[in-house]
Amino acid sequence: MTTKRPTLADVAALAGVSTAVVSYVLNDGPRPVSDTLRAKVLAAADELRYRPDRNARALRRPRKWRQLGLLVPDLTLPLYAALAGRLEIEARARDHLTMIGNTGYDPDRELEFTAAFTDVGIDGLIVVGAVNTPEISKSCRRARVPVAWVHNRRGPVEGPTPLVCADHVAAGRLAAAHLIEVHHCGDIAFVGGFTADDVEYGDRETVAQRHEGFVSIAGSSTLIHTDLTPEGAYRAVSARLHSGTAAPQGLVVGTNGQAAATMRAVTDAGLRVPGDIRIVGFDAGTNQNFGQITLTSAQQPIDTIARHAIADVLDRATTDDSAGRSPMPVTLDRGESCGCRPDINPAPLHAAPGS
Repeated sequence: MTTKRPTLADVAALAGVSTAVVSYVLNDGPRPVSDTLRAKVLAAADELRYRPDRNARALRRPRKWRQLGLLVPDLTLPLYAALAGRLEIEARARDHLTMIGNTGYDPDRELEFTAAFTDVGIDGLIVVGAVNTPEISKSCRRARVPVAWVHNRRGPVEGPTPLVCADHVAAGRLAAAHLIEVHHCGDIAFVGGFTADDVEYGDRETVAQRHEGFVSIAGSSTLIHTDLTPEGAYRAVSARLHSGTAAPQGLVVGTNGQAAATMRAVTDAGLRVPGDIRIVGFDAGTNQNFGQITLTSAQQPIDTIARHAIADVLDRATTDDSAGRSPMPVTLDRGESCGCRPDINPAPLHAAPGS
């Protein structure tokens, strides 16, 4: 059953003011409104979950398709491409079209897309890997647009704002445990960066969580610092392998975007993958199955993440159970880069629920 969308008149009645005053508050003018009346209007709008329909004046008849906004950092990466594709499918099943903004981890670009999307009247915004979380949150709150936060986010947000994500700490544990327990690697290193000094535009929060899980299994093993670019990974791994110290037996690469560069650095140093160094990464896409070496990779439940994200923006008025959602379990997809043969190995390993 569809709930009637609150109107400007509903807000005015609850606040005890005229519809003109409500319009002045929600549109920041054209006439000034006292702080007392402004507070009453905003409180009433929050209580009714009112969101202005900016297309109402232009569209005088019912429309089938409504709109969602989606912000992603980099559509060239398999994880984000897969998420965008699945989110688009889930949105279309709910009669919503998806407008996509490719942000490049740039906080200013995130805000530009947010403002543009809310101006055209989106029903919700899904933000993947947000780096300007507080400002996006404020902008959407002013526009009365619900937000779903996916994968990771940087900075605090107000109120009950669940994060739809996989268990990145468990993913780091899974990768390290596979090298140590299955392949008996005694010396393994983590490739990645997770501080502001390492990287400005990148998903350092996710890498930090994966490294945390890695360390919980491997102990104080080597960290090869990179800036999260393929070039950075190639330079850092090459420098490590040419440093004169013994090469590690295994590498866990913190982002998918650096996996191929890491493998190239190993082979360019005259070493073999997996013969000399075994490699495990994250979030490999199916298009990577046709490379010279398939990547063993910890995988996120893309379909489940997309389904929850869509529900968070479209069903928020009727479902509150998402606030207590735990990070979702991950699996290990065994490829050739660690020395496994997918056709003869058992089913993918699963991280323990709630781990």
